[in-house]
Amino acid sequence: LILQAGDGPDMKTARGAIELMRPGNAIAACGLTFIGAFVAGGAGTPVLASLAVLATTFATSGGNAINDYFDREIDAINQPNRPIPRGAVPPNIALGFSVTLFIGAIALPLLLPLAAIVIAVINLIALVAYTELFKGLPGVGNALVAYLTGSTFLYGGAAVGGDLRTVLILFVLAAGATMAREIVKDVEDIEGDREEGLNTLPIAVGKRPALFVAAVFVGFAIVVSPAPYLLGTFGSTYLLVLAPTIAGLVAGMYRSFTDPTRGQSLLKASMFLAAIAFVIGRIAVVV
Repeated sequence: LILQAGDGPDMKTARGAIELMRPGNAIAACGLTFIGAFVAGGAGTPVLASLAVLATTFATSGGNAINDYFDREIDAINQPNRPIPRGAVPPNIALGFSVTLFIGAIALPLLLPLAAIVIAVINLIALVAYTELFKGLPGVGNALVAYLTGSTFLYGGAAVGGDLRTVLILFVLAAGATMAREIVKDVEDIEGDREEGLNTLPIAVGKRPALFVAAVFVGFAIVVSPAPYLLGTFGSTYLLVLAPTIAGLVAGMYRSFTDPTRGQSLLKASMFLAAIAFVIGRIAVVV
């Protein structure tokens, strides 16, 4: 009976709804928010940090769900195994699910400081507008995703009322790396995007010029990365643990010219290595 229930339409939809949330991405975003709170020196305010992390879960999951709702036709070409194209979740259910998640994402930040509320409102508007308004504009959708990714650090720092100077550097680094990765992903998805009529950067200027634009953002991220050490915020330990991040960014960008799938994965991993470097840099200062 349990197996039969598990195979029923309700369980199929429930599993599809969880998949719409992309739990891995949501957990990663929560981790970035917590890191922002920690790097800003807000470890002594666990309640505010926890609220920010929970709100990030709702916002990221809602954004992923509504992105799949708007992208259901193009996903039928690029990613036919996503929940909506394969029939696991009806489009109207996906839309309602995303709205419910956004309600939670709106309610929780009201308990946080004003700066965090402002960031949350801007990010929620951007999440809803991304797919329908900006995704198909050359570079604009990429820049919006880059901002949203980097802003999770800022949101965590603002939520605990911490020092945002170092978190701002982390925001710039993460946004630069994410911008490059998003361009590389567009190179990877160029066939389906062209079929859908989107005018992404690789479609507008060509694959190779777009990859060179991505390389500029990687270079910018690398140049910015030593700033906490140069400003005296972190010590030499930070530079030591930053080295794998720089190596990963260079390797990821290099591989993107021949293997965009592998390249964008390396760029994503490098961003998380950068976050770890900031955490270790903060710990080294405290200890």
